[in-house]
Amino acid sequence: MKNNYFEIIRAGVNTTFQDKGRSNLYHIGIPFSGAMDNRNYLLANRLASNKLDLSVIEFAYQGPLLKYNGEKINIAITGDIIFKLRKKDNEIEGNCYESFQIEDGDEIDILSTNKSVYGYLAIGGEFDLKLQWGSSSINTKANIGSNDGKKLENNQKIYISKINLNQEKKKTNYLNSKVENIRVIRGTNFDYFSEEGKKIIFEKEFTVSKLSDRMGMRLEGPKIENIVNTNIKSEGLLKGVIQVTADGNPIIMLSDHGTIGGYPKIGVVASVDYDRLVQISPGSKIKFKEIELSDAETLFKLYEMETQNLISQI
Repeated sequence: MKNNYFEIIRAGVNTTFQDKGRSNLYHIGIPFSGAMDNRNYLLANRLASNKLDLSVIEFAYQGPLLKYNGEKINIAITGDIIFKLRKKDNEIEGNCYESFQIEDGDEIDILSTNKSVYGYLAIGGEFDLKLQWGSSSINTKANIGSNDGKKLENNQKIYISKINLNQEKKKTNYLNSKVENIRVIRGTNFDYFSEEGKKIIFEKEFTVSKLSDRMGMRLEGPKIENIVNTNIKSEGLLKGVIQVTADGNPIIMLSDHGTIGGYPKIGVVASVDYDRLVQISPGSKIKFKEIELSDAETLFKLYEMETQNLISQI
């Protein structure tokens, strides 16, 4: 299959390989990483007739322009994405949540995400990637994962080790929903903050900063007053934790977050809202709503059931 590959004409803004991530490595400072939007990652693989844990190409804002060389293969793109397929003299407007067959010489031009951040490209087969700790997921801050832990680059070739025999066309009608409020449970340092600070986190709007990335989402807005200590002994972190820095601004830990940190934790984003949280683009407004842990657990179970139903219907 070495004769089947993509040539990267334009790499895009933040294009990496991702899969389900790597687990049980927090003790050596390695976070999960993996696809930011797990539901869209799973749907991309399903539409391409893959096993659900295979590697995909994740991109942000502007995606890659790829030229394909090789045998016929299916591809699928998920997210809120504007893209085109160029086949010989024809240019086709691409539709998300639908598989397409491409052949030698065709191009995939992923122009932009549409009022969102992340999108996913799956192929009907397997990329030829070197795994690290059982995962291809790239963490560019730590230079771990496939592709030497680095973003994809112009003129690079992406080789394919396997092409699926099943190239049946698949499609699903899926709409990426927005959330009015991101649901949050109280963090372990909730009582470090003044009564006014506690009101602010759940009543005021914040703006997503342009400094956000796969490691964390920085927010700007009214300052949250800490009345105990703006720095604490470093403790373990997890995805979705909301820390408040010394200047009173919140920062949400995302998939490539550091595994320990010394800023007080005012809350944790409920897992049910994480996929939609990461798709909120810089400059957008965000509000939080407090819920109880038991409600967060129930909501996440329902969200996972809904995801599995979507997959099973494809």
